[in-house]
Amino acid sequence: MAKIRYGARSLDEMRNREVEATKVDTWATTLVATYETEPDAIAAVLPPPLSPPAEPLVRVTVATVDVGRGYPIFGAGTFAVHCRHEDVDGDYALVMPMTTEQAVIGGRETFGEPKKLAEISLDRSVDSGGEKVRGHFTRMGTTFLEITGTVTGEIEPTPDRTRTSFYIKLLPSPTGKGFDGEPMLVYCRRAEKTRTLWNVDGEVILRESRFDPVADLPVVKLRSIELAERSSIQTGEVVSTLPADWIAPYVHQRYDDLSPVGSD
Repeated sequence: MAKIRYGARSLDEMRNREVEATKVDTWATTLVATYETEPDAIAAVLPPPLSPPAEPLVRVTVATVDVGRGYPIFGAGTFAVHCRHEDVDGDYALVMPMTTEQAVIGGRETFGEPKKLAEISLDRSVDSGGEKVRGHFTRMGTTFLEITGTVTGEIEPTPDRTRTSFYIKLLPSPTGKGFDGEPMLVYCRRAEKTRTLWNVDGEVILRESRFDPVADLPVVKLRSIELAERSSIQTGEVVSTLPADWIAPYVHQRYDDLSPVGSD
């Protein structure tokens, strides 16, 4: 009988391909914007035990990722606020748009990343005004975030570094109330290497969306926009469990709120 691919697998065959993929140098073209927003807005979106940072910064990334090994290039994005956990500086993502189901499911289930399917583009073009770049996220018919600008020149690449992201890993209970177990605080550390870096003169545009309300964290002052060729190796660690009542008020951040649809 031919092998039944839905059948049981041996221990050697059971591999966590999401974790494996994040442990390989994966090169991406990334458009990264950092801007100042309102301090109260950042404080409002952080579940305990995360706390506001010294500066109210938002980091937005629009990327095309080349995993290699025959996998297609896919689009990836992050909209994250800077924050702290105890004495560790990092960021907390409110939404991580992805263009493929594989990237969404693996990241959500393994690391607790707030990933959602979306349309993502990162385009570069040249006209009489120089090299232009545009990145955007579109979900549910709305382009809710756009970064546009002109490349003004190549600059010294960022030194190798490790960034920390904080995620809350949880599973809602099938009863519709509470969770299957205690939510977990995950540290995701990304060791990054940058081989080419360009400065971009542009703007970040936030548009109203009932499903992805990033417009609630307005651009008060743009700090920088950079275009880079960058690779990262990602490792995750559960650092603690969290009381359910700390996290319950923030669970809606990772799901689409369909209640406005029903009221239309």
